[in-house]
Amino acid sequence: MQFIEDVQLDHLIGMEVGTATILRELARGGSAAVFIAFQRTLKRQIAIKILPKSLLTPETAERFQIEAESAAILSHPNIIPIYEVGETGDFLFIAMQLIQGQSLSHHIRAAKKNVLPSRRYIPVETTVTIMEQVLDGLDYAHHRDIIHRDIKPGNILMESPSKRPIILDFGIAKVSQGLEHESSVIQGTPMYMPPEQIRNETADRRTDVYAGGMMLFEMLVSDLPLPRVDPLELLRLKLERKDRLFKTKPSEINPRVYPDMDRIVFKAISFDPADRFASCSEFRQDLLDYQKRHLGKI
Repeated sequence: MQFIEDVQLDHLIGMEVGTATILRELARGGSAAVFIAFQRTLKRQIAIKILPKSLLTPETAERFQIEAESAAILSHPNIIPIYEVGETGDFLFIAMQLIQGQSLSHHIRAAKKNVLPSRRYIPVETTVTIMEQVLDGLDYAHHRDIIHRDIKPGNILMESPSKRPIILDFGIAKVSQGLEHESSVIQGTPMYMPPEQIRNETADRRTDVYAGGMMLFEMLVSDLPLPRVDPLELLRLKLERKDRLFKTKPSEINPRVYPDMDRIVFKAISFDPADRFASCSEFRQDLLDYQKRHLGKI
C-alpha cells in the first residue's frame, strides 16, 4: 500500500494548476500534500491541496470531493476560504487561502515543554477565546447541514499575528442532504472520536460537540489523562468505560481552572449524545458564561 509520504512530487514545482503556479511544498498528511502557489490572476500566494490519483480509492476520492464541495460553500472568519476546485490527469486539487501560522497542536506541545510548571498549559483565557471562535464556526457550518467529523488541534490553524483560529480540513465532513449512506470505514481521529462515530453510526452536530469538548480538555491540561495505549485499544476503552473514561478533572490538573469548567467539559464529552450540549451554540454560551464569571470579560 502506498502512502503520501512515499509519492515523489518534486516534478510539480513550477507546474500551472488552475489559475496558479506551484512554488514549493508546505506539508503532507493523510492522503494529500499542500503546496504554496502563486495565483497569477490576483497576484497573491495561495495554498493548494493535492491528492495524487495514484492514492485514490472510491472512499478517499469521495471524501476529497466532499471536502471541496462542503468547504467551498462556507464563508465564516474561522473557516478556511476555498478559491478553486479541480483536477488534472494526475491529481485532484483544492486552492485555498494561505494562512500564516502554526496548528493549535503545535501551541499545545510548545506550552507543555515550558520550563515553568505553571506555564505548561495554554492560558485559560486564551483557551476559552479559541474555543468560542471554533464553536461559532462549527455552529455556522451545522446550520448549513455540514458536520466536520474530525475536529482536533491539528485541524485548527492559529493565524499569525492575529491569533485567530481557522478550522481546516473538511475532508471527512458529511453534507447531511448530499450523502445517502455512510461509509463502512471508521473515519476520524481516535482521541477525539465520540462513541457513535466509533460504532459507525450517523454523525450529527453533537459529534463535533464531543470532539470540541476533548479539544477543550486537552488545551486546559496539555496532556489528556488517558491510558498509554494504541489507537484501537483507546477506541475499545471508550466504548467499555463510557463516562468513566477519565478519572481526573481539568481543575484537579490545572490550578487555574475553576471547578465549574469540569461540568462544561464532561457535558460536552458525555458518552450518550443526548447528554451533551445539543449544539455548539449552547456549548459556546456556557463558555461565555464561564468567561463572564471568572475571566472578567463579556
